[in-house]
Amino acid sequence: MKPLLYVYRVLLTGIHLMRTGVVNANLVELNEEARLPCIADLIARKQSGENTTLEDADVAFHHREYERLRGELQAAHDASQLPEAPGEQTRKALNDLLVRI
Repeated sequence: MKPLLYVYRVLLTGIHLMRTGVVNANLVELNEEARLPCIADLIARKQSGENTTLEDADVAFHHREYERLRGELQAAHDASQLPEAPGEQTRKALNDLLVRI
């Protein structure tokens, strides 16, 4: 189930970022807005240690959800006020941070 959770996390994080400008990768919090019933089930299966694989999942359903969420992500990107690239000051600050690390 972990691969499905990763896919949902990436898509929902991206949608949230495009809409709000804030990075949040907490799938439980992201799903409060998205309200995808399958997320709670996937998380519960993972946390229970249940030995499930992708073969146990409804692949067709998750593929449709993936396509739908990709469309939402694209729409959020198209409507986003975020700049396409960081400004010079931001790039310099990031470079300075990386050099210090």
